[in-house]
Parts: sequence; structure tokens; C-alpha cells
Amino acid sequence: MKTENQQSTILSNLGIDALNKMQFEALRTILSKKNTVLLSPTGSGKTLAFLLPILQMLSEDIKTVQCLVIVPSRELALQIEQVWKKMGTNFKVNVCYGGHSIETELNNLSNPPALLIGTPGRLTDHLERESFKTDDIKILVLDEFDKSLQLGFLEEMNTIISELPNLDKRVLLSATSEVEIPDFVGMESSVTLDFTQEEQIDSLSVKLVVSPEKDKIDTLFNLLCSLNSEAALIFCNHREVAERISDLLDSKGIYSGYYHGGMDQDDRERILIQFRNGSLNYLITTDLGARGLDIPEMKHVIHYHLPAKEVDFTHRNGRTARMKAKGTAYIISYKEDMLPDYIPQGLDALKLKEGKPLPKRPEYQTIYISGGKKNKLNKGDIVGFFLQKGKLDKSDLGLIEVKDFISFAAVKTSVVKTLLNNIRDQKMKGKKYKIEVAREVI
Repeated sequence: MKTENQQSTILSNLGIDALNKMQFEALRTILSKKNTVLLSPTGSGKTLAFLLPILQMLSEDIKTVQCLVIVPSRELALQIEQVWKKMGTNFKVNVCYGGHSIETELNNLSNPPALLIGTPGRLTDHLERESFKTDDIKILVLDEFDKSLQLGFLEEMNTIISELPNLDKRVLLSATSEVEIPDFVGMESSVTLDFTQEEQIDSLSVKLVVSPEKDKIDTLFNLLCSLNSEAALIFCNHREVAERISDLLDSKGIYSGYYHGGMDQDDRERILIQFRNGSLNYLITTDLGARGLDIPEMKHVIHYHLPAKEVDFTHRNGRTARMKAKGTAYIISYKEDMLPDYIPQGLDALKLKEGKPLPKRPEYQTIYISGGKKNKLNKGDIVGFFLQKGKLDKSDLGLIEVKDFISFAAVKTSVVKTLLNNIRDQKMKGKKYKIEVAREVI
């Protein structure tokens, strides 16, 4: 009964009415079987599917790391951490990833978490430093395992797993069934749950947009002008092209941003925050943006370039038409180009009209605050300060994200100047913080 009540509370905290079929099967299987392979599409809720059974297996009497989750990217690590914190458990969680100072992580690990989430490179570094003990790690989770292999983390994962002497449960997750599992993972006699065919294919519409010019930027511009100012994720194959497209759209009056693996971690995080909170409606990205990112459900996914492999096309499209929602994937193709074999024949061609008005500017702007959790600030503090001292209405506020040492708040563009004027000389919780419009990622 306690477990049922706990699960009900967790689902309520997450704003979920009930587990879906995949999550229910995963919960039952992970708890009862030694090794589980869970294959399920992007956006189907895999994170909760493995966190729920892990929670039931953790012991409050053990004060060292009990479960290790290995992920291919910082963004996925932070997303899993966020879900765990929203669940409202009594167990500490920490994340470890490259691209920022290791000192904060070392400080956090001095009081070990029950759940440790990390990227392969940074976890290997911590194991070499002996930052945490591995004797009590009984559960290993490899999330987006296929992506970790693509990114070349095979050797690091082998090293990490060899340092876990007392594992008695392994969970491997992937959004594709086309993954070979190396022997060192130890997944022999595993149970496979394959939900990759459960995707709501009928809810995804794929349309062809023919570009009369080899340079497809004008066609992309006209397409965005026809989407009723709704947000879109635009995929291309190269980092420099993502930046070029963003610059050209900006020059034509469409405010956009770009996201790729060559950017600093801080810039990557800032651009995602702006995309999440509605202060940026168009994000141009490489395939790095196809999986593992905490971004909202998209009604529109645009392929400026098509990927070489069908599986990558599927992952990109997984950003829309999720969980029975409707969505459209647009393929922009030069009139003389041949489409790859994996694209179905006879696609509906979308006729674009030129001269449509520009999309509306984003409803929100992102406000930067120079304090976070480590400064004892929380969302309630920021909301109260903006309402009382900033004289805003609650409807003027959007998504607020509080990090360790900084925070970001979405505020309606129409009241940003008023807010900044009203709080210029004010203190929040007795301290003066730098509060300004967040800088753009350039």
C-alpha cells in the first residue's frame, strides 16, 4: 500500500494521471528481472519508466552511491536529474558532466548521492580520483546506449563497468532496436521490451516542400512564415550550416537560434532555456537536437537537410507527434535532388505562397538572475519578488529555471522594461542580485 501511495504522489508531482503501457511493463520487468533492455521511441517517457523501479530498490540505510546512470550528454543528465527532483523522493541525486569545473562535483560527492548520473568521460575522471565508492552500486542504467556508442564512448563505458564489482541489476535503454550490445555490458539472459513499433505513426504527417533554388533558405523562410508563428525545430547536417541559417533568418526578420556540439556548454544550455520558455521560437540544430533534450513538444519539425540514415530521420521526427499528439515533418528538397530510399514515394507536396507576413516575435523574453540554489533562491522567491517589487501580474510570468548559481525567468516582452525599472534598486531575500535580459548566444 505504501508503494502505491508513493507512486500516486510521484505521478501527481509530475502532473501525470497514470503510467502508459510501456512504463507499466518496464516497472514490472525491471523490478522482477536481473537485466532489462527497454526499447521505446523518443518522448515516450523512458526516464520515468526506469526511475520508478529504481526508487523502490534504493535503501535509506545505505549512505553511498547505490545506482549509477550513464548517459551520452550533459543535457540528458540534467533532464533525468530534473525528473528525479520533481518526483519528490527522499534520496539525493547528483550529476557529473564535462565542460564545467569539477570542483562543484567533488564537493557534492563528499556527501554521496543515492543516485549518480553522469557522462562517460567525467565519470571515468571521478573513478580515477576515487571521488565516490562503488562497492554499494547494485544498479546500472545505460540510457540512450546507442547514442553513447555513436559518440565513441565504448572504452570509457568498459572502464566504468569494470569498476562496479557488485552489480546485480542492469537496465539498458535505447530509442532504436538497431543496437548491438558489447559483452562487457553483461546483458546476458536479459529481457527485452520493444515498444519501437508502438509509435503513433498516424499522428505524424510528412510533407514535401520543393525548393526552386539549390540554396533553400528562401523556401525555409516562406515555410516559417506559413506556420502561424508556431515554434519549429529545424534540422541540418553541419554545424556551420546551422549558424548560417540562423544568421540569414535573422537578417530576414525571423528571430532564431542555433544549437550544435561545437558550442560551449553554457551557450548550449542558455539557448535551450530560451527555446523551452518561449523566448525563442525557431531553433536550428544538428542531429544533437534529435534526442535526449528537455524541450517542449513540437508541432513542426523541418528537415533542411535529410540525414544519411533512416534511423536518424526517425529520431528527428520523434520530436513531434509524441504521445498521440499531432505533428508535421517537412522535407525541404531542391527540385533536382533525389530523395533517399527511406523516404516514401508520393508524399504530399506543400505549395507555399510568398509574401505572407513575418511570424510574430516571441511572446516572452528571458531574464537572467545572478543567484540560484546555492544562494538559497528558489522559484517561489523569484515569483514573489517579481510580483511584489516588480509589480507584475502572475500571468506575466512564464517558465522559471533555477540552477546552482544562476536562474532564468521568462517574462512577457511587453512588461520587461517595467520590471527592470521597478526592481533596479531592490533586494531579494536581503541581497542585491544582477537581474537583466539574458544575453543572446552569438
